[in-house]
Amino acid sequence: MRNLRLDLCYDGTKYKGWQRLTNHDNTIQSKLETVLSRILNEPVEVVGSGRTDAGTHAKHQVANFHCQSQMPCQQILDLLRRYLPEDIGIYSCRNVSERFHARLNAKTKTYAYRLWNSPQPCVFERKYVYIDTQELDVEKMRQAAEYLVGTHDFSAFCANKNMKKSTVRHIQSFDITELNGEIRFTVTGNGFLHHMVRIMVGTLLEVGKAERDKDSIESLFGQERAQAGALVPACGLCLMEVTY
Repeated sequence: MRNLRLDLCYDGTKYKGWQRLTNHDNTIQSKLETVLSRILNEPVEVVGSGRTDAGTHAKHQVANFHCQSQMPCQQILDLLRRYLPEDIGIYSCRNVSERFHARLNAKTKTYAYRLWNSPQPCVFERKYVYIDTQELDVEKMRQAAEYLVGTHDFSAFCANKNMKKSTVRHIQSFDITELNGEIRFTVTGNGFLHHMVRIMVGTLLEVGKAERDKDSIESLFGQERAQAGALVPACGLCLMEVTY
C-alpha cells in the first residue's frame, strides 16, 4: 500500500468547502476522490490538512491518500491536471512514508484574510476579498491583534456550539498590513477552530470601527461565542501555507 502526498490550490468560490458531504458532491475532497478513484481504478479516500469553509480558497493545501496502484506519480499528476476542474490545481504528487498524515502531522497553518477598504472599484479581485469601505483605525486593530498571539482558550471564536474537544490553540503571529486600498490579516497558528479566523477578523474590525475597545480582546478568552465579533464572509479567506 502506497501513501502519496498532494500539494494543491483551489478557488473555493463555488464549492461547499473541503469536506465531503453525504448529500452534496460539490466539495474539494469529493472532486479529488472521484477523479483519483477513476484514474487508479480503486476506492480512494483523501485526507486534507484542514477543512476549509465553503467559499474559502487555498493557495497551498496539503493532502494525502493511500492506494494499491503502482501508477507513477508523474502520470497521476498529469491525469489529475487533465480531469480536475480548472479551479482546482495540483502542484505535485509524490510518495511519502506510511506514517505521513496531512492533518495530524501539520505543525502550523497560515491563513490570510483580504479586506478591500477603499471606495475605488475592486472589479477583478471581488471574488477574493471582503469589501467594507467604512473607515478603520488600523493601528488600533494591530494593537488588539497582539492579544490574540499566544496560547489561549478561543472558545468565543469558535462557531461549533457542540465542540467537545479542547478549544485551546496557539497563535504564533498575527500581522495586519495595508497596500493600495487592501488590508490583509495574516495569522499563523498550530490549528484553528471552526470559523476561528473569520471571527477573529470580525472582532478586530469592530475595534477598527470603534465599536469595541482594543483591550477588551483579552477578556474574550474562554467565553461564549456571542461575546466575540461578527463572522466575516468566507470569500476573503485563503489558506496560504501548511508546514510539517
